Amino acid sequence: MAHVSVPMYWRTIPQRYRLVGMQCKKCGKVNFPPKGVCKYCNASSEFAEVRLSGKGKVHTFTLIGAGGAPPEFAEQEKAGGVYPVTIVELEEGPKVIGQMADVNPKDVTIGMPVRAELRRIYEEEGVVRYGFKFVPLEGGA
Repeated sequence: MAHVSVPMYWRTIPQRYRLVGMQCKKCGKVNFPPKGVCKYCNASSEFAEVRLSGKGKVHTFTLIGAGGAPPEFAEQEKAGGVYPVTIVELEEGPKVIGQMADVNPKDVTIGMPVRAELRRIYEEEGVVRYGFKFVPLEGGA
């Protein structure tokens, strides 16, 4: 994650807190985060707001640690060591990036069913930044 100013952070709260995407009225695909023009058909700027379920499967992942964390996550790395970051394909189609929580990093696998939860991400400029992290879906798919 790069530095996100407080005003930019506040503008993205619907996506970060409620997983709000935009469904293209032309092709029907869901854009997340929202875009000005559909990233799939590049032909429409007309969208309908859609609340995403937050459920999906790990598409791919990496383990961050040993000095690899961005500055805003250095405290987390120091406290917990290695942590997994995933790209999750949501049930509605979009692929989104997020940290994994409540799981041993060695237990993360491609195809693992997960769900998004609102969590504390980090603190910057005296503001605690919240967003979603993914956790294993109890009971599998």
